[in-house]
Amino acid sequence: MTVSIALFTQDLRLHDNPVLHAAHTAADQVVPLFVLDPAVAAAGFAAPNRQAFLADCLADLDASLRAAGSRLVLRTGDPAEQAARVAAETGAATVHVAAGASGFAHRREARLRKLLDDRLHVHDASLTVVAPGRVTPAGRDHYTVFTPYHRAWLEAPRRTVLAAPRRLATPEHVRGEDLPAARPSSPALPPGGETAARRRRRNWDVDGYADLHDDLAADDTSRLSPYLHFGCLSPTELATDALRHDGPGARAFVRQLAWRDFHHQVLAARPEAAHRDYRTRDDHWHHDEREAEAWRRGRTGYPIIDAGMRQLAHEGWMHNRARLLTASFLTKSLYLDWRIGAAHFLSLLVDGDVANNQLNWQWVAGTGTDTRPNRVLNPLRQADRYDPDGDYVRRWVPELAHLPGPLVHRPWLLDDGYPPPIIEPEALTARFRHGRS
Repeated sequence: MTVSIALFTQDLRLHDNPVLHAAHTAADQVVPLFVLDPAVAAAGFAAPNRQAFLADCLADLDASLRAAGSRLVLRTGDPAEQAARVAAETGAATVHVAAGASGFAHRREARLRKLLDDRLHVHDASLTVVAPGRVTPAGRDHYTVFTPYHRAWLEAPRRTVLAAPRRLATPEHVRGEDLPAARPSSPALPPGGETAARRRRRNWDVDGYADLHDDLAADDTSRLSPYLHFGCLSPTELATDALRHDGPGARAFVRQLAWRDFHHQVLAARPEAAHRDYRTRDDHWHHDEREAEAWRRGRTGYPIIDAGMRQLAHEGWMHNRARLLTASFLTKSLYLDWRIGAAHFLSLLVDGDVANNQLNWQWVAGTGTDTRPNRVLNPLRQADRYDPDGDYVRRWVPELAHLPGPLVHRPWLLDDGYPPPIIEPEALTARFRHGRS
């Protein structure tokens, strides 16, 4: 009996999984392996929300594998060492893993290559629709502007969507650890796993996405980002289905999948962008921990900002428009270093992804790929536009629920007792303009 290993990372699913498909094709038996890597916690990325969501994902993956006649083998330690150990225990001839974009993923792959040599097979179209480096501009290793990347991305060849294996055989003697349990820090965290992901996908109507994705109160975005981050859903399957469906909503949704791939190809080419300015603007950042903490707690005096930050704390997730507003307020109005905001988001976001989190923060801060690095999103004008009746604010800032309509966005005009604005409305761009002058 021949044996192969499918080393799961951020691809915790059975449907359209190139790693699992290749391992299943290569051998009579497959060891579905996941390794809990202590280095994740040591690097500060083991946030309670993501750990809890991961525990759900692993339990769901194990249940799905058992329904197919297999099971998940869980180990703790260095992924390369554990994969090599399981290969030795089972006589596995091949080990299959998905390529990642981050420096952490690159180092993991290098360790795997060192220990496994030609037994390692890396699959580069598992975590994104178009793999980093698959489309590049002439003379460059990656695209630095989204629009030309998007055009190339739409024309790039795609792999065929793969069916989930119906039956999998796994060696009986290989042993694993008990599945982990974890407690989230946010009380309304969504359930993790492929089963929940596919249910969410079925119940969400993409047709209205183009019109409603920026409507804060409507809350009609897909909310699929946590499932994409952990690979409970295949981005290739989502893009293929949406493009087949067509329509303005589907095209707008596919554009967001392209943005996700865009950030992955930037990070793959420039791993240091996870912690350094992609394009330095020589910012002279303001320093005020009291202001940073007021922002974290949702006590800035700007209800639209506070609502977003409180949603993040409660759900471990935030509406995309609110992410833009809260990030712009921190980096452009308070003029605090984007890394402060990125770190706080990563401490809570269940979809906290290094590529998308760090590079979206840099886009807003004007140190990333934005072609208009000096844009400032005025929180009051944005509130009037994207929460015109104030329903989003009333949902997340209940102490202002009694204020009618758009008055909820300017409680200081009514001397309502709400914290005054941490920075005056007429000074929302002053620090940024001065800091970049």
